[in-house]
Amino acid sequence: MKSNTKTRFVAASLVAVLAWVAACPEARASQTKDAGSDFGIGMVAVLANVVYMPVKVVYGVLGGVTGGFAYVLSGANRDVAEGVWVPSLGGDYVLTTEMMTGREPVHFNGVRGRPGHSGDDAPADGGSSSGSAF
Repeated sequence: MKSNTKTRFVAASLVAVLAWVAACPEARASQTKDAGSDFGIGMVAVLANVVYMPVKVVYGVLGGVTGGFAYVLSGANRDVAEGVWVPSLGGDYVLTTEMMTGREPVHFNGVRGRPGHSGDDAPADGGSSSGSAF
């Protein structure tokens, strides 16, 4: 198990170094004060993704399996399964620099469709849904 952790650490370090090397020429070419800030935000995004992406993938896989069980155990009721699948499999799998600076929201969970938006679970009569949004 230690070699697996060591391998992950080496891989994450390699990704961070490659991102740093790739960003250095661009930072030197840009003579603005924002270059250092952009580089820093990019490094924060890379390091945050080292933790965020595996957690999100595990959450999605477990949600997919759980949704499958919900589908089978509810007598093939797709709405029940989608109640698990949409939040767990939807959302963002990668954090971007725009998300790190707050220009875009981070959606860890997927969001089911709401009235007035596209989505299969919007009420047919145009009224408001009785449940809470995910």
